[in-house]
Amino acid sequence: MNDRIRVPQVRLVDETGGMVGITSTREALEIAKDRGYDLVEVSPNAKPPVCRIMDYGKYKYEQSKKAKRAKKKQHVMHVKEIKMRPKIEPHDYAFKMNHARRFLEQSNKVKFSLIFRGREVTHPDIGLKILNRAAEELSDIANVESAPKKERMSMIMVLCPRQDIKKETGKSGTHETEQMTEGPDGKE
Repeated sequence: MNDRIRVPQVRLVDETGGMVGITSTREALEIAKDRGYDLVEVSPNAKPPVCRIMDYGKYKYEQSKKAKRAKKKQHVMHVKEIKMRPKIEPHDYAFKMNHARRFLEQSNKVKFSLIFRGREVTHPDIGLKILNRAAEELSDIANVESAPKKERMSMIMVLCPRQDIKKETGKSGTHETEQMTEGPDGKE
């Protein structure tokens, strides 16, 4: 930028984006200062290097705003855990499946932990059946990332959201409508 440019000649682009041509660096600096802007090296690897006349402070500000907007649109994927037992009741199971579905729709991973107590650990087939049923019920919106595996007194499975499903952008079911009311004289 400005006096830090150490090459004898540059290809100059003005503030509107028009090509000025190849000029000496000193002449390009004078043109930029006369117009009240900075001379910024855009492409240092070109022969001769490309320099542009611009307001460097404004340029940096716009770049930071662009980076903030890009960061705001990113979604950080979290791992949500759902704990169950082998003797889970049907209503509790359905309740936990609704939670898992909501987590997956929000683009989060879901970790199912099935915890055995006491002698329940001798029947891992019951736990496997429950986890496979959960994976099958959620297969429309999720893929199995980590198959059910037994770890000491628990069995763990991880589901991740499917990438081929488009996300719905709007909220479902909540639409506010504006109603017009009439006054006593028939006017709004």
